[in-house]
This record gives sequence, structure tokens and C-alpha cells, in this order.
Amino acid sequence: MTKPRVRFAPSPTGHLHVGGARTALFNYLFARHNDGVFLLRIEDTDRERSTPEMTAAILDAMTWLGLEVDEPPVFQAEGLDRHTQDVGRLLDTNAAYRCFCTPDELKQRREGARARGEPYRYDGRCRELPRSEVEKRAEAGEPYAIRFAVPKEGDVSWDDMVHGKTTIANKELDDFIIQRSDGTPVYNMAVVSDDIAMGVSHVLRGDDHLSNTPKQILLYRALVHEPPEFAHL
Repeated sequence: MTKPRVRFAPSPTGHLHVGGARTALFNYLFARHNDGVFLLRIEDTDRERSTPEMTAAILDAMTWLGLEVDEPPVFQAEGLDRHTQDVGRLLDTNAAYRCFCTPDELKQRREGARARGEPYRYDGRCRELPRSEVEKRAEAGEPYAIRFAVPKEGDVSWDDMVHGKTTIANKELDDFIIQRSDGTPVYNMAVVSDDIAMGVSHVLRGDDHLSNTPKQILLYRALVHEPPEFAHL
């Protein structure tokens, strides 16, 4: 194993809880056991709920626990320009597309699927729009989000360090949003961009993130970057 780089990435929307501390401890011990680097990223892109007081509380709690980081903390909100550039790269390579569906339209389709007893997945209608129409609507100022174009065939597989080989069929994923209509990145996009920039080699996190992994692996591949090793605790 080359020298690993792992990170703990809490959101400063509340105090550090036991589950988060447990995840931080696994990352810390993995780094120390393998002569690696333990990093901290404060995921503060939720501007309404993130506060400097909670950031300070998280840092104090980690100090109290003895979880010393090896490099200065990274603040996710400071990477917004890079996140936007990475979204632009995905648009340029047709790995992503603009979606003009309004919240009300999406709500109606979601409710319709629920009434039929079906799981809701975005139907990809904006994926097929002609480029000329997309450019015209964007230039006219029509709001749009940006979605990742999930390959229609195949699957996503990875060798999870805890669960073993894990496979998710692409058809189980819809074209998920990577940038909101206000220009802010969605969680999965920001995380992949940040982990690439920080040189993260192993992602050790809770099982609640398992559903994010296939989406993030697809983003890594679309950005022409090797995904890290994953371990879901």
C-alpha cells in the first residue's frame, strides 16, 4: 500500500456526535497504522445551517479526543470555484446536461409515481433536448439545474474494504443533480471534487453513505480520475 490519505468530513450544522467521532477514529487509526495522513474537511456549503460556533465545537471535540490532523483543515465552501469548473468539464464532455424541469413539475411526477406505487426516477427528458434549444433557453435566462448523465447500460462495481465486492446496476440510478439552479454544487459533486483536490486515497465512512458510492464512482470516471478505495463501516 502506498502512503494513504484519509479524511474525516463533518458538517458544522451541529455538535460532533458519537457516530461521527467513531468514523473519525477509524480514519485516524487507519492513517496511523499505515504511516498515512489524516485530514479534516469541514463541509460548510449549507450556509443557512452551518455556523462558526459549530465549526469551533467540532475542532474542540477532536482535540479533546486526541484526533490530531496532519494538515490544516479544509473548508468545503472555499472550493466553490473548483466545483463549478469540474461541473463545466462534465458539461463539455457531455457527461452532464442542463435540466429545465421546474420544482413543481418534478413534484407532480413524483406524486404521480407514488400514486401508481412506483419508485420515482427522473425520466431524462431534458437529456434529449437539442443543443440549439438548450443554448437558447439558457441564454434567455431560464433557470436550470445540471444533471449527471448516468450511462444507460452496465453497472458500477467496487471492492469495498468491509462489504467485499459490491455492484449496482446503472438502471437503478437516475440522472442525479450535481449543481442546483442557484449555481451551488450538490453533495456528491462537491465531495468528489474535494477528494480529488486533497489527494484522498481511501474513504472510510458510515454505511449510510453506501448509496452515494456508485454515483461518486461515476463522477470520478467522468472526470478521468481513479476512484479511491471505499470502506463502509
